[in-house]
Amino acid sequence: MSGRILELRVHGVSNTPPADALGLTTEPTGEAPQPRLVAGGPVTGFYRSATTAPLDPIVVEAYSWGQLTSGARTARDVERALWTLLLPFTLANVALHARPGIPPDPTTERLASRSGTTAWLIRLFCLTLTATPVLAMTGVGVDLIGWQCVDESCLRRVPGPWEFLAGPWWQQGGRALAVGLTVPLALIAVLGVVAWRTYQYESVMPADPTTNPPGRGMPAPVDADVPTSQPVGEAPTLPEPQSGPPANPLEDPTFWWGEGQLRRAAVLHLCTATAVAAAVPLGTVAVLDPPHGARAVVAWSAGAALVAVLVITLVAIGRPFLTRRDGATPLGPWSIAVIVLTGVGLAGTVAVLMLPDGAAGTPLAQLRPPAGCVDDPALPGCLVDRSLPGFDRILAWLGTGQLLLLMAVGATARSGRRGGAAPAAATALIAVGAAWSHGWLPAAPPAPLEVWQLTLPLLVLAATGLLLPRTRPTAVTQPLEPHTDLAWRGRAPAVIAGFGWLLCLAYSTGLIYWVADRLNGGTTPGDRSPVVPPTPVIWAGLSFSVALLLLALVAGRAVVLYGRLRREEYAELRARGGRLSAHDLRRGRDVSTHQALHRLVGEHALRLAGWYAGTMAVLAGLGCVAALSSARPQTIATGGTTAVVKAVADVGDSLLGWLPVAVAAVGLLVYRNDTVRRSVGVVWDVGTFWPRAAHPLAPPSYAERAVPELLTRTAGLLALTEHDPRRMDGIILSGHSQGTVICTAVILQLPDRWRRRIWFFSYGCQLTRLYGRIFPAYFGPDRLPVLAEALTRPAGVTRWTNFWRDTDPLGWPVTAGERDIAVTDPEALHPKDGEVADPPIRSHSGYPDAAEFHRERSRVAWLLRRAVPSPRQGVS
Repeated sequence: MSGRILELRVHGVSNTPPADALGLTTEPTGEAPQPRLVAGGPVTGFYRSATTAPLDPIVVEAYSWGQLTSGARTARDVERALWTLLLPFTLANVALHARPGIPPDPTTERLASRSGTTAWLIRLFCLTLTATPVLAMTGVGVDLIGWQCVDESCLRRVPGPWEFLAGPWWQQGGRALAVGLTVPLALIAVLGVVAWRTYQYESVMPADPTTNPPGRGMPAPVDADVPTSQPVGEAPTLPEPQSGPPANPLEDPTFWWGEGQLRRAAVLHLCTATAVAAAVPLGTVAVLDPPHGARAVVAWSAGAALVAVLVITLVAIGRPFLTRRDGATPLGPWSIAVIVLTGVGLAGTVAVLMLPDGAAGTPLAQLRPPAGCVDDPALPGCLVDRSLPGFDRILAWLGTGQLLLLMAVGATARSGRRGGAAPAAATALIAVGAAWSHGWLPAAPPAPLEVWQLTLPLLVLAATGLLLPRTRPTAVTQPLEPHTDLAWRGRAPAVIAGFGWLLCLAYSTGLIYWVADRLNGGTTPGDRSPVVPPTPVIWAGLSFSVALLLLALVAGRAVVLYGRLRREEYAELRARGGRLSAHDLRRGRDVSTHQALHRLVGEHALRLAGWYAGTMAVLAGLGCVAALSSARPQTIATGGTTAVVKAVADVGDSLLGWLPVAVAAVGLLVYRNDTVRRSVGVVWDVGTFWPRAAHPLAPPSYAERAVPELLTRTAGLLALTEHDPRRMDGIILSGHSQGTVICTAVILQLPDRWRRRIWFFSYGCQLTRLYGRIFPAYFGPDRLPVLAEALTRPAGVTRWTNFWRDTDPLGWPVTAGERDIAVTDPEALHPKDGEVADPPIRSHSGYPDAAEFHRERSRVAWLLRRAVPSPRQGVS
């Protein structure tokens, strides 16, 4: 008997059913064929056709992982749809993996290096991103409800028994603020529960790499195809991965196992969020009503504990114990210390808020807006700004600091520490300018300019760091092909994180405006509102309207490009097709449509996204300056434009208020509707592919489960004894679209002994045009050839074949040393061979049905069998 070859197919983002992945056709009775589960479970499983014979020379098996991200139309889909609200955290986490210059061995990365400094800045940005929605909820609970909503009529509009806050006892001191603090604490508790549940989501793992590296001592897989009397689990001990320094970070055995790092980072994020939420009411009391005596001791102790939490966190995110993935390691003393200090700070804050006002200072009750302002605006105190003092400034400075951080991330990733010098200098000058404008500098008169007037030119100075020459690698083993250079000129981490930041700001400001609008229910335009949203929220609404307009312009530019490319492709098709009939010309227009989309995605998509990112950076800078000015949009307009500006801002705020609901609805459709999933699932599956090494509160990584499972199955089949009828003498790892990325991670984790019996088929593949440009440290021109070298045998044959079509928007040649085969699509412009229907345009699907695929698989199966002795001994 000749050697058996297994083609193991891994589908892409559309959650292709196992029957479709196996190419099973519907039976004449109309019943859909039911493949047989041979390994795994109902969520992730390995399937074969029910008609597969035990001794078939080529066996096709499908690995189905799509339910990790798509669901199966169950109640769990609703929970997963809510994960889409964590999309800003996902994008921030992806930014960490988009850094250029990540060393192949992560243990050699130093904080002072370009990639190390960029990683620290990204993790710092992730901390601020966690604080953004927490501050928004603090604004809802402490500012809108605890400070401004003093009338029973207003408190009745808040869901829940909040009317008691209108009582005289709760109106004294900061007691209402203490109750309002429960709102952000509830959000933090929800984030903690979600994080814990996602750990359980990823916890179903085949083995712990720290104690059982892939390919060593793993049990033999159960295969229902063939009967066997050999006990399961008696596979021979497999060799460890070959020694030597890694050449790609994906070769790190703990890359997909970082539960301990994830828990430590989650502790830091949740404790930092708690410290930020508690600091708002504590700072308000400390400034407006300075405590004395025992109250002062409690206040300063709580403040010191909260500051210690922030300091420890800033140091910890740059330490190796957090930044390196070492398996299921314990929390450690640093994490426990942060938890204790957070508890002390929170308890002290609540105590200070609940204690009565001190003898000195103005009582807080006299600084709050009095009850009855809506009915009688002439009451004392009703004409002043009713928002929590200083909260507007906190939001404005947070946004400005995050923008500076993004500039530092982009400049450092592009040009190293010299690029980060300009944002660092601008940050220091902005801090000095703010102190100068407020008269805080000793022996210096107050600045003649406002702080926002100083901030604008300094933001321009910070942006110059993004324009410095790019630091290029010293050696590139593969010449760069057209449209394969680094995405956004090396600024990919800042661009990706920036989109997450803007989406997080939209969520947060929209939430504040939505709650304020509900608390103002019943008022008509022109009436006095009981509560007033912070000034940055109004500016965010105006900016959101402008951002939508800019997005429409970029979409219009994409449509124009698409039309031009379609005309070019149609003209070329006519030129090389000779004399074509009217039917062929009509079919040619359909083909040129797909070819134009192929070129639009591969040649122009990232450039269009870069244009939009650049315009949004300018808009974000202007928005931060406007928020620091403390002026509202309608106050800077003149004449008849005042009403227009106010209307645009109100429309933007209203849209922001419904944005989280719209995103969650789209997320539910992604999990339940295949058409929507194919449209937006690419972005989602790219984001959740990467392990959560930067932001622990992002949705879980499906690859943390899929890669080890596929690795266990592959190595387990190859490791069976020679006389075991389940044994496979060669495996074709056949990956489609996102499946090619999963297969790449599996191959780089395999020991060299098993790579010799592997052949890699990739089709519908974006390893160069998208992944290689956005994630150069893993798939760039100096890292992707590592995969080709791992699959190259001493005879010089590279066991990697890539299939692509010019009608596939995501399928391109890889040019990393593999064998590229162009697949004709469609097979003809008109029916042939007795058919009456036109050959279908398969675009991104149906590669295994192509004639080129079948010919190459037959050739590869013959090559894999050459090393197998024939006849086999000891097999009946």
